[in-house]
Amino acid sequence: MILYTLKKYVNEKLSAAYGKFFAYPVITQTYGLEELAEHMESHNTPFSKGAIKGMLTDMVSCVRELVLQGIAVKIPDLAIFSIGIKNKEGAASEKEFSITKNIAGLKLRARGTGEFKANSLNLDASLKKA
Repeated sequence: MILYTLKKYVNEKLSAAYGKFFAYPVITQTYGLEELAEHMESHNTPFSKGAIKGMLTDMVSCVRELVLQGIAVKIPDLAIFSIGIKNKEGAASEKEFSITKNIAGLKLRARGTGEFKANSLNLDASLKKA
């Protein structure tokens, strides 16, 4: 069950949305690796919470390492993790381009795959106003 709240859009720059109400999800909890491992253990796995947490910790480390090498990592039915670039502004030409002037930083991108694609989530999720 996804809880949502309604918020009025107050940014005048986007006139088509100004003054209208939009739904936003209410996040009730955040699970870290410890809680995720405990939850996974409760699904009758032969692995202990500690073993699961160790595997997840190693996976997170490896995903970070690979993404920072420019390698996309696909975890089926979850997401494809890849690196993105936050640009400050465009350069007038390739010659005028500079990393410090034109790039603000990097960002992690996660694109849902399989069961986590938007069309699949729409079929599985139910909504309720908080």
